[in-house]
Amino acid sequence: MANVRELKGRIKSVQNIRQITRAMEMVATTKLRRFQARAESIHPYARSIRSLVARLSASPEAREGQELFGGGREGKAGILLVTSDRGLCGAYNTNILHLLERHLQEEEREPLFYVIGRKGASWLRKKGYRVKAWFQDPPLEKADFKAARRVASVLVEDFLSGETAHVRIVYTLFLSMVRYQPTVEGLLPLDPEDLGAGEEAEETDYILEPGPREILSALLPRFLEVQVFHAMAESLTSEYASRRVSMKNATDAAGDMRAALIRTYNRARQESITKELLDIVGGAEALR
Repeated sequence: MANVRELKGRIKSVQNIRQITRAMEMVATTKLRRFQARAESIHPYARSIRSLVARLSASPEAREGQELFGGGREGKAGILLVTSDRGLCGAYNTNILHLLERHLQEEEREPLFYVIGRKGASWLRKKGYRVKAWFQDPPLEKADFKAARRVASVLVEDFLSGETAHVRIVYTLFLSMVRYQPTVEGLLPLDPEDLGAGEEAEETDYILEPGPREILSALLPRFLEVQVFHAMAESLTSEYASRRVSMKNATDAAGDMRAALIRTYNRARQESITKELLDIVGGAEALR
């Protein structure tokens, strides 16, 4: 059994770690609320623009000449991977990277990666994959709609140039404080059926000016930007939800360890006192 001085030092160390993890849990909780509110504020706009794009794309006339529709292209498989810049967030990055590995096993084309997050970029380089673009500035935590617009513009440019045949987004969908689901979602090419064009076409028709084709052409870039921004916001919210749970578990574990060390310390201290008393009694008996 460790001596009393060693146990006292270990108790102090565990207490310091517990204070740090508790502080990180509180910071993660505060940021989580802010990022969750931002992610939820995007949903109404994302639903509205998706509904409008679906309604317009139901018309073959509106889709005529739109290069972002249709498949059968030559090129590589473009993948936008969204991970975190930092660790200490539990299995958040591990889960999204495991999903990516499973997706790559099913992918027939050579992958070409676009990355948001230091953890994803580091993993891809270790595996030997080609990273076409790593969006580091601004970091995901400070990224706004302008950052999403830059990412979307790069993806669209490479798709239209023929470098990529299709583009998928691999990110984490935030469901609740304790549920976040790694997801693979198609971005390009656009498919009217995936957008729900059949359902939207049954709704009331509108008079459109200047015309469906012109309106759709103007909406498609905004729609893709919203899709990218939505994936970034959902991933960031999921990251901090996972970090909050991870830090809470670490704080609880440190508390349990401290309690166990205190019991061991008290037992060792009692044994030390008992031994000293026995030595004193034994010495007194020897002097008689």
